[in-house]
Amino acid sequence: MKVAYILATPRASVYKLAQMVLPQLEAGVHGADVVGMFFFDDNTFILRQGDPIGERLAQVAREKGILLMMCDMCALQRNLAEGSPRWCNPDCTGRTEPNEIKPVNTVAGVQVGCFPDLYAALGSNPPDQIITL
Repeated sequence: MKVAYILATPRASVYKLAQMVLPQLEAGVHGADVVGMFFFDDNTFILRQGDPIGERLAQVAREKGILLMMCDMCALQRNLAEGSPRWCNPDCTGRTEPNEIKPVNTVAGVQVGCFPDLYAALGSNPPDQIITL
């Protein structure tokens, strides 16, 4: 079974991911093929360059082909990205063409985007289940 995780609840990255999911992935005993992880709010901080958990996660993601993506608005608000929100105008109306945005000071391989970007990135390898932590 292929799964994707959405890390949306407070401390999901430093508790559920760091102390449960990541060690299982490193040991090869997780039991599901993780195809992606999408980070919201303060969970994005784990993806900062030099964060020990984030660096371990980046290594596992490289080895296993796991997508790591941060919410664009969350990353911008936390200085983990430069640019503008991908699919939202300053007046909070939607856009039909994405703005440019790039991650800064993050672990290798992290992408920044919103749901349309997540869907597109997972389109060639869709999960069977999406789990919100």
